[in-house]
Amino acid sequence: MGGTTGVTQGQLAALARAAYGAGRRLDGVERLRGGSKKGVYRLAFDDGGTAIAYVWGDAENYWPGAVADDADPLAHASGLDLFEAAHRRLTAVGVRTPRLHLADRSGDHVPADAAVVEDVPGENLETLLDRDPRAAQPVLARLGHTLDVLRGNGGTAAYGKLALLDNGGTSRGGSCEQLVHDRALADLAEAARRDARIAAARDRLAALLHTRYAAVRPRTRYGLVHGELGPDHVLVDTAGEPVLIDIEGLMHFDPEWEHAFLRIRFGTHYHHLHTEDLDQHRLALYALAMRLSLVAGPLRLLDGDFPHRDAMRAIAEYNLGEALALVFP
Repeated sequence: MGGTTGVTQGQLAALARAAYGAGRRLDGVERLRGGSKKGVYRLAFDDGGTAIAYVWGDAENYWPGAVADDADPLAHASGLDLFEAAHRRLTAVGVRTPRLHLADRSGDHVPADAAVVEDVPGENLETLLDRDPRAAQPVLARLGHTLDVLRGNGGTAAYGKLALLDNGGTSRGGSCEQLVHDRALADLAEAARRDARIAAARDRLAALLHTRYAAVRPRTRYGLVHGELGPDHVLVDTAGEPVLIDIEGLMHFDPEWEHAFLRIRFGTHYHHLHTEDLDQHRLALYALAMRLSLVAGPLRLLDGDFPHRDAMRAIAEYNLGEALALVFP
């Protein structure tokens, strides 16, 4: 799974012809780093233009044993159905994401579901923050506005993945906080099997999860959240606008889940994205759950043949330390 590329340049050329016609010839293909659930390819054409191809297939997925379950908002989020539902919603509410040129389920061009989208010129927000934090400030302010738009365009009485809810489905679980609590316990158990330090702290971490869960009061309205909105999932276009990518996890859920992740990934820059109207008890539960997810997830990914192994180990190690600091201050 994920060990070799699942498509050839000839297959991607056929996909490009389906998107743009025979008058535009594919000159080259570059597989881009970062995709762990789908293949991401930059297509270069003879007219100097470029596009991005997404390919969802077993050979492109590095997560060992991952099962897509649309009824579970926190389960593996991958696939063209989720992508299209998220793209439609983001476009409808005015949130920038790469323009969709082709969605293909035929299997006639590549041996999997695929999409061809706009190649947004420029760097991602993570690179810009590293290179020039001052220049990134207006982009962060616009991203904060984007988060306000997402939160304000939810307001539903149901939580879950868009493709499921759009088709009249119902998500599993009694509440967002119950799902997060139960998933965190599963992540804790999985991490404890892989790391002796987590195993030694398992009872304390479980008790802290229970305490934080018990403090959360019920909620019946949910916003839109990206679910994994790190600066590497935000491109910056030529107008300085943030462009969201890796959108398959877009769902109706608690905004505190989004902000728990944002606080970790944006670090000292998070104050640009902070909002006052968050439930602090819910945020505390989700912050701990997110730490455990960012230990168990990377360790699980390392069970397979994901190529960028040092980066995954570093993510697991950092979040392991942060989780242990909560119970061994």
